[in-house]
Amino acid sequence: MIKKKETVAMLLAGGQGSRLHLLTERTAKPAVTFGGKYRIIDFPLSNCINSGIDTVGVLTQYQPLALNEYIGNGQPWDLDRTYGGVTLLPPYQMNKRADWYKGTANAIYQNLQFIDKFDPDYVVILSGDHIYKMDYADMISAHKHSGADCTIAVFDVPLAEASRFGIMTLGENNRVVEFTEKPKQPKSTKASMGVYVFDRAKLAAYLEADEADEKSEKDFGKNVIPAMLNAGEKLFAYEFKGYWKDVGTINSLWEANMDLLGERPVLTLRDKNWRMFSRNDAMPPHYVGSGAVINNSIITEGCEIYGTVINSVLSAGVCVERGAVVRDSVIFGNVTVESDAEVDYSVIDADTVVGKGAKVGAEMALAKGITLVGGGLCLPDGVTVPDGAICGADMIKELSGGKNK
Repeated sequence: MIKKKETVAMLLAGGQGSRLHLLTERTAKPAVTFGGKYRIIDFPLSNCINSGIDTVGVLTQYQPLALNEYIGNGQPWDLDRTYGGVTLLPPYQMNKRADWYKGTANAIYQNLQFIDKFDPDYVVILSGDHIYKMDYADMISAHKHSGADCTIAVFDVPLAEASRFGIMTLGENNRVVEFTEKPKQPKSTKASMGVYVFDRAKLAAYLEADEADEKSEKDFGKNVIPAMLNAGEKLFAYEFKGYWKDVGTINSLWEANMDLLGERPVLTLRDKNWRMFSRNDAMPPHYVGSGAVINNSIITEGCEIYGTVINSVLSAGVCVERGAVVRDSVIFGNVTVESDAEVDYSVIDADTVVGKGAKVGAEMALAKGITLVGGGLCLPDGVTVPDGAICGADMIKELSGGKNK
């Protein structure tokens, strides 16, 4: 007899993340590097295992190779289980047709058979592109106590930013009375975090109805949640008070990395009571050369620092040569900043070389915006990449007069 699981988590990780530009040209957004040694998807996966959820379906679609390799059998998150564990769920051919996931609701609909296999009472729907540490067990407990058909995690956002989110108006006991996706004139600042707890039977019924609606966009926020409200179902909000950030833009990704720094960081990844798990290749300890300067920065294993690093986050294998300066920046793995180069207020993707004497970005107080440099590139010696630029191979060719390093 197959053992029943009370809760199954479904993690939506197939988004393209187009607003991250060059960082997601070759990989899915949840696989983007964060905090030196982690990936964005480490947060919901770590949340699941820390919350006692050991059965997770990861729905992939866009550029899945790096993400699939990274998750593997789930061992780093203690999700390599004989029954349950982590399962990768790409779109697949059905008996009548083969379909890409058309939206968040359709993605879950196409995998109802996976959910049914474990016969859960509750299904937790998660997004794979947010930075936060959350105990889903507390939210599930609140869902049970309220008798809700669906519970939606909400986060209080500034009114000026509310139009970017699905916004809820709440009534007595946090019951949801109105839900509007990205309203032009928000009535509330209670934003959906894209984290839902559903009664399984209710979820299946509304997904099947949504799939049959040819006018639907197959989206939870635009279609399923409004349909449940219109039908008078019991929807409640679960207010989350911790750190949460949607890292869907270069600015927000940079800001979240900066939140790791300082004597009292806004976000810490060193909490022994809520361990962050990740898959990382073993590398030697970092090395700090004589004369090197490091101030308020995260330096990951395998780094070699001979120059100056200030207020920055460096992933594994980064080399900052003598005379080079990195300030207020996020540097992904195996980047080399050669001697006398300067990198300011920037995000640099993996395997790139910043040539001798090159200047990338501008100091924060003077910059027009964060500079983004793509991965696997060679910036010529002495080149200047303007502040706020999105620098790929074409820009490098242009800046170097048609010649590359």
